[in-house]
Amino acid sequence: MTVSQKLAELGIELPPVATPAGAYVPAKAHGDLVFTAGQLPLTAGALPATGKVGDAHGLVPASDAKEYARRSALNAIAAAADAVGGVDRLTGVVKVTGFVASVPDFTGQPGVINGASELLGEVFGDAGRHARSAVGVPVLPLDSPVEVEVVFSFV
Repeated sequence: MTVSQKLAELGIELPPVATPAGAYVPAKAHGDLVFTAGQLPLTAGALPATGKVGDAHGLVPASDAKEYARRSALNAIAAAADAVGGVDRLTGVVKVTGFVASVPDFTGQPGVINGASELLGEVFGDAGRHARSAVGVPVLPLDSPVEVEVVFSFV
C-alpha cells in the first residue's frame, strides 16, 4: 500500500505546507533523506492553542498537546512530500525530535510527542518506527505548545 493510499484509508488529508516564518525552507532533501524544519501544529495558518503544557489550571493539557504533536507530524509529512515530489516517494521515518513548551515541573514530554510517533506509525507501518528525542523547553515560536521535526527516508 502506498503512503497516499494509507492516508486515504485513514481519512487523512495532507494540509498545505506552512509558509516559513524566517529565512529557511520547510524541508530539504539530501541523499536519500529529507529533513523537515520544525513544524508547528498550524491548522489553516493558525495555532489551535498557545502557552505552556502542564497540569494546572490555565495551562495546555497534555492530552491536547499530544493532538498538537500529531498535527505537527502531519505538517512534517506534507513538507517532506513537497520537497521530494510527492508523498509516495517517502519510504519511512528515521528520526523525530519533539519539543514541548512546558512548565518546569512537567515531565510528560514523551507522552506528548507520542502523538507524532503514533501518527507516523499509522501512516508508515513498520517503516514508521524511528529514533526519537522528546525535549522540554521554556518557549517555542509563536508561543506554540509543541514543535516537531522529522527526518524521512525517500526514493
